[in-house]
Amino acid sequence: MASVPYPFTAVVGMSDMRLSLLLNAISPAIGGVLVRGEKGTAKSTIVRGLTALMPDVPVVTGCRFSCDPAAPDPACPDGPHEAGGSEERPARMVELPVGASEDRLVGALDIERALSEGVKAFEPGLLADAHRGILYVDEVNLLHDHLVDLLLDAAAMGASYVEREGVSVRHAARFLLVGTMNPEEGELRPQLLDRFGLTVEVAASREPDQRVEVVRRRLDYDADPEGFAARWAAEEGELRERIAAARALLPDVVLGDAVLRQIAAVCAGFEVDGMRADIVMARTAGALAAWAGRTEVREEDVRQAALLALPHRRRRNPFDAPGLDEDKLDRILEEFGADDDPEPDPEPDGGPEDGPDGPGGGQPPQDGDGGPEGPQGEDAQAPHDQPQLPEQSPAPEADPAPADPKSQSRNAEEEAPGGGEKAAVAAGDPFRTRRLDVPGLGEGADGRRSRARTAHGRTTGARRPQGTLTKLHLAATVQAAAPHQVARGRSGPGLVVRRDDLREAVREGREGNLVLFVVDASGSMAARKRMSAVKGAVLSLLLDAYQRRDKIGMITFRKAEAELALPPTSSVEAGAARLESLPTGGRTPLAAGLLKAHEVLRVERLRDASRRPLLVVVTDGRSTGGPDPLVRTSRAARLLGAEGVASVVVDCEAGPVRLGLARELARDLQGTAVTLDELRADSVSALVRDVRGQGTHHTTRRAA
Repeated sequence: MASVPYPFTAVVGMSDMRLSLLLNAISPAIGGVLVRGEKGTAKSTIVRGLTALMPDVPVVTGCRFSCDPAAPDPACPDGPHEAGGSEERPARMVELPVGASEDRLVGALDIERALSEGVKAFEPGLLADAHRGILYVDEVNLLHDHLVDLLLDAAAMGASYVEREGVSVRHAARFLLVGTMNPEEGELRPQLLDRFGLTVEVAASREPDQRVEVVRRRLDYDADPEGFAARWAAEEGELRERIAAARALLPDVVLGDAVLRQIAAVCAGFEVDGMRADIVMARTAGALAAWAGRTEVREEDVRQAALLALPHRRRRNPFDAPGLDEDKLDRILEEFGADDDPEPDPEPDGGPEDGPDGPGGGQPPQDGDGGPEGPQGEDAQAPHDQPQLPEQSPAPEADPAPADPKSQSRNAEEEAPGGGEKAAVAAGDPFRTRRLDVPGLGEGADGRRSRARTAHGRTTGARRPQGTLTKLHLAATVQAAAPHQVARGRSGPGLVVRRDDLREAVREGREGNLVLFVVDASGSMAARKRMSAVKGAVLSLLLDAYQRRDKIGMITFRKAEAELALPPTSSVEAGAARLESLPTGGRTPLAAGLLKAHEVLRVERLRDASRRPLLVVVTDGRSTGGPDPLVRTSRAARLLGAEGVASVVVDCEAGPVRLGLARELARDLQGTAVTLDELRADSVSALVRDVRGQGTHHTTRRAA
């Protein structure tokens, strides 16, 4: 791996992402950047390139927590610091791995020495390393919940606390938080999403010439990293100077009352929760003005700030895509605009006009702008008093409905029960569902569904430490050490504790499960006009799975086969999208759906044996197609039941005459059947139900 980072100015395109990062480099108080986009779009490369542009950081000599010599932290574990000893070092970018432990993030405290010697032996973690630098989290949406909670606390308080049974260590932890994520892998918790000041969407260019330039530059870099970086050194130096100039100018930027009124009107008009959005917009608008070399914030700064700070705060439920109505934004800005536009300020000598993209440019350097390679970027022709956004292609017009007689005849034919394929119907309104649990005690990933042994939760017992001790059971430790005090020569009030006496707390919490939906999309469901209600129920269960931190998968069956519509994933939003576009019609190959579920669960068991499955079958129980369809369905269900797969059947049968086939299916699965009405948490007829599964294949044995 090359030791020289890819130059920031050599990146082709990605103007919004680069601008957001530069604004945070100018004003770290903005609160960081969340980058959403498809894989392979140079998200990590750009973030690493930013580090080389950050100014050096003065630190107290020998301090592991990067204290500022001008204002050292009075609570620093390495303090108190004496005046005079200081040095400068480059800004750090610390990467947080998705699978990091809690101790790796916040630091480790030696409990044994704390108890026996009264010494706070503390090893700093990644939060300490990132103080006054950049904390970069790739695939931030895949972080475990307990790490997300620690990040939220540190971001809110600017400090990290490590507490172990009454022994506490605190140190400052203020950092620029940069996260990248692929939305296909699942969304972020709303609390963490709101902590990111800005968000941008990135995608690979569809222009062949630009893609060629990306490949050419990357191959040149891989062949000679040092030489490639040297060719871009002048552009890097100019951009570094421009950032420093904008930082110096930022305290002089004026946010007038008219601008603040516009910011407040925009946030209120888009019904953004809380006041963080207003503050972030104000800071971003000020940074934009400083980046353009101005001391007066203009309306275009407010508009650009809104486009960066509000899209991820507009979501009202997990299935909403981030976005902002730009026409509405323009109307609000016009209604609350200032009476007179301020005159442009003269450019300071030696300031931003010497930057990579000309006098007072509000845009980060574009691909090839002034560089040794490639043509001038298109953005070079944009006005220089505001950052430019990439042009958005208009939304495609909907296809007109077919009006020819053949189409009308075909549509009429599809109305018949059990007939051909019918167009997708919209889902009904979602509702709060009952919690469906997997029986037994698991050891899967932290979540909110089924009982499990976890690192967090209520204490249920004690055991000898398995590896590094992090959760001390104080009472059990004292009980183990007490009988040996005389033999150990105890003479004072202190307790003589040895490693063999230490006991670790065993805790019980909740885990996330794999919820696999098997949805009947056959004609028997659609013919009775129930598909809208059924989709509403599945959508409600998907929302419940999102809130309980589950992985989800979806199998649909109709006509002659079953299809894995959504492979198991953390992206519940993808499941909602598949459900919304699900057509119906045809026969009911229920047996094929169950066998497909058996195959998917077998593969997932090999991939992640600790994540226990919950099978949710949504059907009226009818089975058609092929010889003896009910017999084959019963055999497939018994196969799943014999393997101990916890299951629930959502009985969608309606009408005065009911066959009870869904109840029989639930008995074969050795699971539970609930009606659509009983699935509602607030239903009067709802009963207290737990999903019952037999067998021990997926039930984790208690640790010795």
